[in-house]
Amino acid sequence: MTDPATSAAPAPAPAADAPPQRFDTLPLDPKLLRAVADSGYTSMTPIQAKAIPVVLAGHDVMGAAQTGTGKTAAFSIPLLQRMMKHENVSMSPARHPVRALVLAPTRELADQVANNVKAYAKHTGLRAAVVFGGVDMKPQTAELKKGVEILIATPGRLLDHIEAKNCVLNQVEYVVLDEADRMLDIGFLPDLQRILSYLPKTRQTLLFSATFSPEIKKLASSYLNEPVLVEVARPNATASTVEQRFFRVDEDDKRRVVRQILRERSISQAIVFVNSKLGCARLARSFERDGLRTQALHGDKSQDERLKALAAFKAGEVDLLVATDVAARGLDIADLPAVFNFDVPFNAEDYVHRIGRTGRAGASGLAVTLVDGDDARDARLVAEIEKLIKKTIEPEAYALEDSRPRRGSWRDGERTERADRPDDRPPVATPRPEGVAAEASDDERPMRREERARWRGDDEDRRPRRAAVDEGPRRAPAVSSDPFFSQPYEPVASPDARAAWEQKMPAAPVPRPGASPNIRSKRKVASLLGGGPKG
Repeated sequence: MTDPATSAAPAPAPAADAPPQRFDTLPLDPKLLRAVADSGYTSMTPIQAKAIPVVLAGHDVMGAAQTGTGKTAAFSIPLLQRMMKHENVSMSPARHPVRALVLAPTRELADQVANNVKAYAKHTGLRAAVVFGGVDMKPQTAELKKGVEILIATPGRLLDHIEAKNCVLNQVEYVVLDEADRMLDIGFLPDLQRILSYLPKTRQTLLFSATFSPEIKKLASSYLNEPVLVEVARPNATASTVEQRFFRVDEDDKRRVVRQILRERSISQAIVFVNSKLGCARLARSFERDGLRTQALHGDKSQDERLKALAAFKAGEVDLLVATDVAARGLDIADLPAVFNFDVPFNAEDYVHRIGRTGRAGASGLAVTLVDGDDARDARLVAEIEKLIKKTIEPEAYALEDSRPRRGSWRDGERTERADRPDDRPPVATPRPEGVAAEASDDERPMRREERARWRGDDEDRRPRRAAVDEGPRRAPAVSSDPFFSQPYEPVASPDARAAWEQKMPAAPVPRPGASPNIRSKRKVASLLGGGPKG
């Protein structure tokens, strides 16, 4: 079996000094050109200039480009053009079968692709719908029953609808695998194989991704037919417009470094990427306490919460978006100035996608990665990133503005501060009752301190001690005014003697002879309550 990445015919490259091609030079329907103009696009990006003619010609495509270069338009516009022959205004669902299927790895990416496709098809009679998990299936089912030509979906929810007989895929002519490497990382390969088994064998398949791993090449060799390789940069490369910085900082100083960079560079918005959902929620709360408007975005959030957080961030109502890699793929946030890798990503490919959120569409951006110098795992992950992007990475030290005690070392800072700070307030002497032994002498204190250190596993002798203070004369213990507490102890005269409160109690009544022991005797009741002799 041949390698599709090597056997694929490369697309013809435009001249290096040629100006960007315009959309109106393509053989597109006027309705599509009008929608593209409404979106504010006049010239094509390099990936669009290469991919659109190939897709219009009906070839399978393997597209390799960095994120933020317009891959969505590179496959959606030519597919809409090829489906214009099926355009109709009929209300019958049978006249609107699914003809194009776009698979995306995450809900956010699927929703974003659907918004772009609907924007390009708004002047046509073609219908588009999106289905993803985390929300109720009933509205999605109702939309599918009406009939749609373009269906954008995540693999898991699409299988749910297929099993529920909500959609039929036997007339699909075009399939797009967007961010295919991410789908394989998540573990969607079995789902992809099941979905592709429902599709006709004769179809046009497009595969787009920012990275090409051996697994992706194997997938392409199985499901693509003589694909044309379309790439505008070296695979796994990062955008040249993104300034990449690696800083070596302690784990406890990372949050302060982020705040200082935001302040020094006057950055209004940024995405902070972490590796865990729990760490994402905790870090968002910490930044919120620091006075920054922050939202968390991770897999445990409901779909409604995730969409609201993204909408607030895009509207400028949020300063920081703390996110896991669920937000690292395909999200298009205009004019995002910076991203921070609070944790070095576990997969080197995720680094390419994370920093691809900034510097999109030719704009400049900043990508800061915080590396823990004492963590061997971070050093190994940075080496993998260096190998992937083929650039030498030298993490540099970062100088913080102040030298406040780090989080986690606050005890040491507090002890040092107390040792250097004079304390004018004399300590209050604790009253000691009579008969209690006095405190141990000064000769015994080191022994007690060493025993306590061995018990607690801590060497307290190394702690800075508070300066000695003249305690002054001890105050006499206060004497209680209650005479009961001042009386000496009087032992009981006889062991058989009854207590005072027991002596006052009346003796228990003796049951009558022959009566059952379970029958209680009548209690004596005062005459005022009706217990006197009855006449």
